[in-house]
This record gives sequence, structure tokens and C-alpha cells, in this order.
Amino acid sequence: MAFRICSLAGHGLRGAFLPKYTQKQIIRCFRVSPQFLATVQFNLSDIGEGIKEVTVKEWFVEAGQKVAQFDNICEVQSDKASVTITSRFDGVIKKLHYKIEDVAQVGQPLVDIELEGSEEAVKPEESSSSSSSSSSDSDGELKSSAPPPSPEEQMPYLFKSLAAPAVRRVAMENKIQISDIKGTGKGGRVLKEDILAFIEAKKAPPKVVPKAEGDRIEPIKGVMKGMAKTMTASLQIPHFVYSDEINVDNLVLVRQQLKEVSFGRGGVKLTYMPFLIKAASLALKHFPVINSSVDSECQNIIYKADHNIGVAMDTPLGLVVPNIKRVQTLSVFDVATELNRLMQSGMKGSLKPEDLTGGTFTISNIGIVSGINLDLFILLVGSIFLISFEKIL
Repeated sequence: MAFRICSLAGHGLRGAFLPKYTQKQIIRCFRVSPQFLATVQFNLSDIGEGIKEVTVKEWFVEAGQKVAQFDNICEVQSDKASVTITSRFDGVIKKLHYKIEDVAQVGQPLVDIELEGSEEAVKPEESSSSSSSSSSDSDGELKSSAPPPSPEEQMPYLFKSLAAPAVRRVAMENKIQISDIKGTGKGGRVLKEDILAFIEAKKAPPKVVPKAEGDRIEPIKGVMKGMAKTMTASLQIPHFVYSDEINVDNLVLVRQQLKEVSFGRGGVKLTYMPFLIKAASLALKHFPVINSSVDSECQNIIYKADHNIGVAMDTPLGLVVPNIKRVQTLSVFDVATELNRLMQSGMKGSLKPEDLTGGTFTISNIGIVSGINLDLFILLVGSIFLISFEKIL
């Protein structure tokens, strides 16, 4: 019986009793079998300050490259500092577990390193006498021509899973290999509960996890970009809302009378909106303060000379507010003609920059899309007043 410290696949076995083979047999098995070159997982060690994860910033090695102790492996960065990780082994890099900018967890594998061995090649037998003497060696050394024994044959007790006989009986009755089960008992011992959990896991159908759809990002362009900027800036303006109902019976009669005249002036459709725009212009003449704005430093009020009345429109490209210039100089029919032009250009997306700038007052007609009492509006930058007309009942 030999008592010796030996190493197998990178795991130290200290004070292991080897009852079947002599000391020379075990050493010889290690030397003639190249499969005992150990590959170890080099884990990311704790770099202090309670850091649990780091970002890999640079690799100094690659798969297949030889490294020695204290050679630089990689550079990682935490939220506090950058640290260079060095090797603790001599060997060959077999695998990098992370890419640049990946997040590595402390205690998890960083690289796999195949340790350098000092194995000696077995020399061919020089004569039959030496071969026969080798075979009759009192220590029972193995012939070099014989195939190397497997690890299980050399040290079978190392490859047996720890489990009580009753537990093994349960595994055998359920046709389960005890080695397939990860034990949760002391020292990795397989418990009966581990067997039952393994059986239940095999019965349960695999969970089908639906593929999560990723967020889609689209840049804001064109009219939509301008609308987003304008509405965001408008929210910086203090708002005050007042609503009331008015009698428009006379407006309905006047429009009905002028419909026939409108057809004779080019066939422009005469809706209620041209009348409302012209009425707003007359109100601005009597109350010029609502056709004004305040300068950027809030030191002066600027009274606008022209009534450039904007009309909010919903177009395929988004919400736009083109304006009719100098309404105070136009008739109802002129307003109707210009409004028709702006609406057609808006639907085609061909409004000109001058159509969209210089507005001093805004009108919104929401009666065609909603009922009444929708008292939420947004002022345009550069004006202090907006009027919205709702449904005519």
C-alpha cells in the first residue's frame, strides 16, 4: 500500500490511499498517458472593494498562445478602476470566455488554460531480455507496448458517486445512472431527494419561452421632428384656458346665402372656417393685445401689425400649422381660396417654409373630429392666444 500526493485533471488528492497499485505504477501511468494534461478554468478573482462584475476592456492573449505565471491575461474595468489580470499558471490558453466589452462576473471562468506537463516519452525496448525483465519486475511495472489504462481503471474509487445503498436502489429501480445526478448532500453525496427531483425534472415538459421582441428605434425626421420640437417648447409657456358657448344662427344663414356666390367666384368651397378666420381678424383689430408676444427677456410686449392667422391641420406627415398672411386685408372669399391652397399643399407635403412661419394667432377646428368641451390646447411659440372651435349643434 502506498501513500502519496498525486494530481489528476487539476484536482489535488492529498493523503489518498491507493490500495491496488504500487507507487511506481501510479507514477508510470501518469507519465505515459498524454490525456492527463490538465485544463483548468482560470476564474476571475475578487479585485476588492465589493466589486461583483467588471467589463473586459482588452485581451493580451488569444486561444493557442503560451503563457507563464505573472503574464498579463487581460485588462478589466470596474466602476471604480481598471485592473490588469495576470496568469497564475504556466500553460497554453485554450478558450477565452468573454469578448471585448462583455461583462464578467467575479468568481466565474475567465479563460481555460492547459497546464504544461513534464511527461517523459517511453523509450522502445532495446532487447527482448530487457522486455522480459520489465514484465517480471517485482514492482509489476506495465509494458510500454500495452495501451494505457483509463482513469477509471487506474483509480476506480475516484469516479464513483457518493450515495447510500438505499439511494442507489431507488436510482436502479428508475433506470437512472447515479453519476448523472448532482448531489446536494455533504461532499457531493447524492440524496434520495436528488433522485426524486431528477425524475420530476425529466417528467416536466420543457418550458417554451417566447422570443422577446426587441425595442425598435426610428429617428425623428421631417415634419414630425419639427412638430416634436415645437410642442416641447410650447409646454414652457404658462397656459390659461377659457371656454364658452355662442349662438351662431346668423353665421349659418350668411354662409347659406354666400354659397351660390362662392361658386361664381371660382368654385371655392365655402365652409365655416373662412368666416371664423375673418371674425378672428376683426377681433384682433379691436383687441390688439391678443395679437402680440413677449420678448425673450420678458421686458417688452410686441404688438404685431399683421394678422397672420394659423390653422392647425392634420396631414399624413403630422400636425402642421400653416398661416394665412395679412388676413385683415382679405375678404372671406380670399381667405377661403388661400385656405384651400394651404390644405391641398399640406396633404401633399409641399408646404413652403414661408407658409409655416410668421404666425401671430392660431385657430383650431376640432368640431369635425370630436364633440364639445375639449379644453386642452397648446400655444405656439411666438403667440399668446389660440382659439378652438368645436362642433356646431
